[in-house]
Amino acid sequence: MNTTNHRKPKPTFSLNKDQHVPPRSPFWFASFRDEHGRRVRRSTATTDETKAKEIATAWAKLAATGRENRLSESQCREVIAGMYKSLTGEQLHFRTARSYLDEWLEGVKSSVDENTWRCYKTSITGFLEHLGAKAEQQLQDVAPTDILQWRNKLRAAGLSAPTVNGHLKVLRIPFRRAHDLGYIRVNVCGTKAVPPIRDDAEDVEKDVFTPKQIGELIEAAPSEDWRGLILCGYFTGLRLRDCSELQWGNVDMGEQIIKVKPHKTRRHGTTVTIPIHSGFMAWLRKQTRGIARAPVFPTLSGMDSGGKSGLSAGFKRIMDKAKIKGRLIRERNGVGRSRSSLSFHSLRHSFNSGLANQGVDAELRQALCGHSNPDQNEEYTHRDVEVLRKAVLRLPGIPQRKARVR
Repeated sequence: MNTTNHRKPKPTFSLNKDQHVPPRSPFWFASFRDEHGRRVRRSTATTDETKAKEIATAWAKLAATGRENRLSESQCREVIAGMYKSLTGEQLHFRTARSYLDEWLEGVKSSVDENTWRCYKTSITGFLEHLGAKAEQQLQDVAPTDILQWRNKLRAAGLSAPTVNGHLKVLRIPFRRAHDLGYIRVNVCGTKAVPPIRDDAEDVEKDVFTPKQIGELIEAAPSEDWRGLILCGYFTGLRLRDCSELQWGNVDMGEQIIKVKPHKTRRHGTTVTIPIHSGFMAWLRKQTRGIARAPVFPTLSGMDSGGKSGLSAGFKRIMDKAKIKGRLIRERNGVGRSRSSLSFHSLRHSFNSGLANQGVDAELRQALCGHSNPDQNEEYTHRDVEVLRKAVLRLPGIPQRKARVR
């Protein structure tokens, strides 16, 4: 006769309810020995006894593995994912920094224009390259120091403060989303954790072009589209990108107005209405009109504004040919570029200053420039187009170009 005593293994945990009267919690509690061998009691956060047993079993198993120094990160993830699915019925996905950022980048591709997406990709790719092997770790392992080091690395490489801050601005979008969705507990890329770099050049007063200089720029322009783009910048006050991507659908030749949603304030749904000055209207009438999405400046539409072959550099070459120089407000540093007090954006300043010098009040100027504050824009909606037109027509004209000798 086999006298061996077959004892049933003792359970590695026990379940119990709150013994207070009345109970302080409706949930089941699990008691078990932790990874240090100490007896602990934790709430399973569920009133379902079956689910509570599953959770308690997983906790006890992990603790026992930990006491034997055999616990791995993959085991922890597996157990946590199992508990999450048991409680919610949904699959828990662990995201590496690379998989999440690549997924975000692909997800926004259809909601932004091609140029914006390329900028996003440049920033995200650069940050992942900076992370190196850490990009394959969990998203929540990324710390503010990782982003600060990347920011400082870009600055040390000679990139300007606005360029570095632009990369940070892109990175803040997916990290803010990850925080909002609960993927990370703290937004490690918030402005408090990673402040932008101060740009001393922003404190320097910018210069404006005189009507005579604008005439010289038009004379030096290498193409008809460039001549029109300069006229557009001066007579509408639109930013470089908004000018270069202007479409014939934005232009009402009958009413002689331009209606456009500036890229910078597009998320507010802001539409700016600008009466067309006779100086720009004369150029428009000479062009072959397109319809709807056809670009007003076909050879320049779609070009990046930055880079050696971008629009900003192209305008700088026109300035050089016209022998127009601004004050140097930022020295070139490494791979970065110097910054002048005169650029294409100065045409916007020239538009605003020209109106001011002709006595146009600040409210009208803000309406024409498309102020970014939607509350302030609301104040301008009562303005009649004819009032705006009279304001625009007060801009000084541009001296005519000399006839070219054939």
